Amino acid sequence: MMRTIDWYILKNFLKTFFFSVLLLTLISTVVDISEHTDDFVKSGLTAKQIFLTYYIGFIPHIIALLFPLFVFISVIFFTSKMANRSEFIPILSSGVSLNRLMRPYWLGGTILALLLLFSEAFIIPRANTIRTTFEVKYMPNLTVNTSNSGLYMRIDSFTYAGMRYYDTTAKIGGTFFLETVKNNQVVYNLRADNIAWDTTRKKWKLNGVVERELNGLNEKVNFKFEMYKRFSFEPNDLYFDRFTQTRMTTPELQTRIRKERLRGSETVKELEMENAHRVATPFSVLILTLIGALISFRRIRGGSGLHLAIGLIICAVYILFDRFSTIFSTKGDLNPYLAAWIPNLIFGYVAWRIYEKAPK
Repeated sequence: MMRTIDWYILKNFLKTFFFSVLLLTLISTVVDISEHTDDFVKSGLTAKQIFLTYYIGFIPHIIALLFPLFVFISVIFFTSKMANRSEFIPILSSGVSLNRLMRPYWLGGTILALLLLFSEAFIIPRANTIRTTFEVKYMPNLTVNTSNSGLYMRIDSFTYAGMRYYDTTAKIGGTFFLETVKNNQVVYNLRADNIAWDTTRKKWKLNGVVERELNGLNEKVNFKFEMYKRFSFEPNDLYFDRFTQTRMTTPELQTRIRKERLRGSETVKELEMENAHRVATPFSVLILTLIGALISFRRIRGGSGLHLAIGLIICAVYILFDRFSTIFSTKGDLNPYLAAWIPNLIFGYVAWRIYEKAPK
């Protein structure tokens, strides 16, 4: 049951959080404008067009990126202010336990964590689509390659395919092959001079096709000038750049992961890391909320300034652990889901130790 003091703490928590988001987002936007002024001028777009085609996607992106930091700073700031005004002394002196005092913090952290979880799954990917489309079109230093070379994939349990290159813009590939293997023997082989996506039929058009059906020592060969076939992959499945995983909603991302696992793609780790972070980051909001409250509710010499300094150090260490684990996963053999949760496991233990040593 929530009491007046709980609503008071929760109201201060959320009010400080949204004020921090507004203030720091304005600062981030001003910094971004100063960095990309030349690109905006060269684009020839009006201020309204730039806002609707870039900043309407950039603002949600930067909020999601710094969301745990916003929460942590907000908790430290308003809790430290309450401690400096000696508001916690009568609360604890009246017999309220530390567990009971933490209830509004848990509630506020859960609300914000669920908000971030939903946003990461559905809202932020749409915002990233708007932002990255503008960046690719008008910011030359962020251009993306439109062709991929040496594509190989597994279509199903027995069939493998590949092509020498694939142009993602023209949706055309060269020197396509497909093989079906059963009982360690090739039973079907297909070769084509090129492959192209037919947008009308929603099928792949193959030119210069040679088909071979193998049955032991017997072979049946067919030559066709052109052929239309429907495979389990479409043009979107062959397109991957550093923005791809951030543009997909969570259901789309999970579907793409299953396809890439089946194909044995090298990009599956990056997709899995993105999917793992979308769950691990909201959970970190709860951990940082707990740590921020525990280190700030006691009045100390130095006041809010010292609390904020300690908080920024903790944030820096958290980000450092997160970057290291991500690199070890994408460039090494560390499981992506374990890598995404390593910072939470470490700081979860830190939160527990702080709680154990806190006066009850």
